[in-house]
Parts: sequence; structure tokens; C-alpha cells
Amino acid sequence: MYRYFGGKFPMTQYLTRAQVREVDRLAIEQYGISGMVLMENAGRGCADKLCQLGVSGPVVICCGRGNNAGDGFVIARHLDLRGREVRVLLFCDPSDLRGDAAANFSILAKCDVPVHVVSAWEETSWESELADAQWIVDALLGTGSRGQPRPPLDRVIQHLNQQQALRLAVDLPSGLDCDTGEPAPATFRADHTCTFVAPKIGFSSPSAAEFLGQVHVLDIGAPRKLIDEVLAASGRDRIFPTDSE
Repeated sequence: MYRYFGGKFPMTQYLTRAQVREVDRLAIEQYGISGMVLMENAGRGCADKLCQLGVSGPVVICCGRGNNAGDGFVIARHLDLRGREVRVLLFCDPSDLRGDAAANFSILAKCDVPVHVVSAWEETSWESELADAQWIVDALLGTGSRGQPRPPLDRVIQHLNQQQALRLAVDLPSGLDCDTGEPAPATFRADHTCTFVAPKIGFSSPSAAEFLGQVHVLDIGAPRKLIDEVLAASGRDRIFPTDSE
């Protein structure tokens, strides 16, 4: 088991944005592991970690429109299955969801988990959902995001950072650049980050530390051989143990 509390990751290999995509592509195309399975493993791993950290009050999961949101939908379903109080704030029209994220939203919609779809013209209507939250989960933007989050997500992130609740980021805090570790003016400040497969290379930047909180590296079922091949292609070594070991 390995956890990160700030500073460098000792004896660790990082993944770039391009390598993250390559791991997913090879897992799906060469190993036959569907994107739904990878997303299920990611979301369930985050739910496991939240329960280990302690969930005694409501969990509010904030979702955008990409695969990061799909992870959030899986987290919500597994927390609900375990009897935790959970609700979802969706900051896009459900019709904008695609692929595995859309599929997991369709599953969640049948589970009677409260979902509040936030329209751009009602940016303040969702604030009451946060009032009693013990945890806020950031599933707004993923590793592909660059630069300042677009409105209204920039204001959403700033508002989330003002809450008293504990904060967990899914894969990386929204607003933090995966490759450079540079935070945007609006970047989610996490108490915990559940990142998948390996730390992202931007996590090694000193500027990233205050936004990451405690980092937990979770596996999503991508074979070690696959990950080693991706690292070897860049001239780097083997991957390291994760929280699940």
C-alpha cells in the first residue's frame, strides 16, 4: 500500500496525459477490457476509499460531462448501495453526456439517487444542496482539461472551495493541469485525491501540492504488463504498488 502526503513520490513512475489515454486505449483494444469495466473499477475504488476515510453525512458528487463524470455516477451508485446518503449535481444537460458516462448516468437515473441538473441560467439554485454535506466530490473535469475551467464551472469550483465539507478529487483536482501541475485561477482544493493507475506527472510540481491533499493511487484493472509497456515506450521503468495492494 502506498499513500502520498506532499512533496515528491519516492521510487514512483508518473503518467502523462498522453500515457493515460494510451493505457485506456490498449486496455480496451488489445486486452478486451471495456471502458465500462474500467469506469466501474475507478468509481468503486473511490467509493471504497471514501468509506475507509469515513462517511457519516451526506456526500455531494459534482459532475461535468466527460468520463470523470461517469466515475462520479459510479461512486454515487456504490455509496447508495452501501446505505450512505448521496446526491449528484450535474453541471450539464444529460443529453450532452456520451459513451460510458452516458451509460452510467442512465443506470444511476434508475436507482432513485437524487440528481439535480444545474442549468447555466440557474447557477445559484444548487447551493442549498451543499449546506449539510460532509463530503464534496469533484468529478467535474478530467486529465484532458487544460487552462482555466470555462464558465460556469470556474465559479462552481470557487464556490465549492468555500464550503466547510471535506473535499475529494476524482483522478485529479479540476483546474490542475495533468502534465505541468500548474493550477488555474479556479482549481479545486482537495483534502484527498483518488488518482488512477499512477500519479500524474504534474503531481510532482511544487505548485500542485496544496491542491492535491493526500493522494491515493488506485488501480482500475489495467494489467501491470500493459502499464509497464506504456512506461517502457517512454524509456521509463515499472509501475509501483497502489492503495489496493
